[in-house]
Amino acid sequence: MSEYKTILKTISIISLLGLIFAISLSITFEKSNPIIEQNKIEFKTKLLNEVLDGLDYDNDLIGTYIRIKPNELLKNKTEKYVYLAKKNNILQAVLIESIAPDGYSGEINILTAIRSDGEIIGTRIIDHKETPGLGDYIDQKKSSWISNFDGMSLNNRTDADWRVKKDQGTFDYKAGATITPRAVIKSVKNTLLFYKENRELFDD
Repeated sequence: MSEYKTILKTISIISLLGLIFAISLSITFEKSNPIIEQNKIEFKTKLLNEVLDGLDYDNDLIGTYIRIKPNELLKNKTEKYVYLAKKNNILQAVLIESIAPDGYSGEINILTAIRSDGEIIGTRIIDHKETPGLGDYIDQKKSSWISNFDGMSLNNRTDADWRVKKDQGTFDYKAGATITPRAVIKSVKNTLLFYKENRELFDD
């Protein structure tokens, strides 16, 4: 009987300690969660402004968006936000995230800022898994290649322009590595097509 009481006492102590730990963890999470969320907002705001490249707007960029369901052109598998930059409540630009599913080593996540007239302000690679060395040049931190999209639109470029030079296009590429740029070029062009086909969504 004494042994049984000892076991019960041990279980009770362990349960109490577990409860105390759970409560402490919950309190810590509650205190740190707002900080984490604020850091996420600050990081996202910085990225969006970087792609907007100094564009003048006066609205709350993070708080002004529309939700986009999975779309064939954008290749998003989950709902995504399209952020709207406005000046005096007039649309100046949209920021659209797309996915290039056909990268050499998997999906490439891309963010493109497009002026209201359909011209690209800037493009950034958010995430990729391309082979180090071969895929580095699509990363704005390691190469200026991504800036080739600046100023491009469906109106001022022909279909042929949206190709690498190996395919008689205008984009440079690294020898032996054409899959990565082809995937990015196709995705960015499809983002412009999405904007053109859904222009009315952004005027409300």
